[in-house]
Amino acid sequence: MNELYEASAVAEMIIAGKRLLLAGDEALLAALPKGDWIGGTIPYFMTSEGGLQTAKRVFVTEIPHGATTAIKTYDTSSLPDLAADHPGNGFTFLLLPAFSAVHLDFAKNVAHYTGVFERPLVGWVTGVAVDDIGRVQPKVFDGAFGRASSELAVAMHVELPAHQQASVDIINLFRPGDGDIISFTEGGFSVTEVLINGAQTNFARYLIDGAVDTQLPLIADYNGAMVNVCIRDVDAVSGTVSFYAPVFAGVSYRMAAPIGDYVSSFAAQLHGDLPAPVFSCNCILNYLYADLAGRTTAPLTGPVTFGEIAYMLLNQTAVYLTVRDVD
Repeated sequence: MNELYEASAVAEMIIAGKRLLLAGDEALLAALPKGDWIGGTIPYFMTSEGGLQTAKRVFVTEIPHGATTAIKTYDTSSLPDLAADHPGNGFTFLLLPAFSAVHLDFAKNVAHYTGVFERPLVGWVTGVAVDDIGRVQPKVFDGAFGRASSELAVAMHVELPAHQQASVDIINLFRPGDGDIISFTEGGFSVTEVLINGAQTNFARYLIDGAVDTQLPLIADYNGAMVNVCIRDVDAVSGTVSFYAPVFAGVSYRMAAPIGDYVSSFAAQLHGDLPAPVFSCNCILNYLYADLAGRTTAPLTGPVTFGEIAYMLLNQTAVYLTVRDVD
């Protein structure tokens, strides 16, 4: 079950005892009954008919049958203990409100959370309509208690039967270009100074003077995985460049190389034997820059997010979770 539903149908699912991951407008989520669900705000979705924006329906993902679940909220002091709360075999689904303290802490420090890489961790950063950024706060919902928050993270820890195994995969269409090597002396979500091939310069001035396409992300090799960092804003007056995910000191980045048609490139990376995903999400920047409204990325359907979680915070990727039977 990975599709949009009317709120009344979602309420019936909750009352029937289904365990759900939900995404939709704040007003719709706030009106749902208490139950075994968590949710986050977003108005953009990839569906089987194509990408669309709506505040009138809720995207529903059902937890696999036979699993057990536990819901918990976290602040910045408890979030590093996320992995310790999982009961065993399975995965954890995590929602973070965009631009919150838990979002920033997770982005910067997740690599130091004890045990966080021991089992699949997947999820997304909740958001709002692009025109509402700065005016409306993204929210997460703990359906068990009927609570919403713009500051807390919420997780659903899912324990699978012993014969099942979850795995998380990433689709990243971008590869490093052949341009300058970019590195930072200090990490974070915004910078002024940068090292270009070892020479210090102002990063905003570098991007502006070079007419760099900032719809392309910075990209680096993080222990064998290509990870994107997307540029949020270039302020020519202050000389500051801000990002949707943090950059890290001592890491060598390049601007990504341009890609061709997004949908065909995306389809080429899907495995031919891919089982139906339990969950998937795609980045808001992919949705906007690749003009995915009305275009399909089946079989991956789900919320369009302000950040994707596959163990760590990602940008401009698609993330999906599958569950397989094992011996």
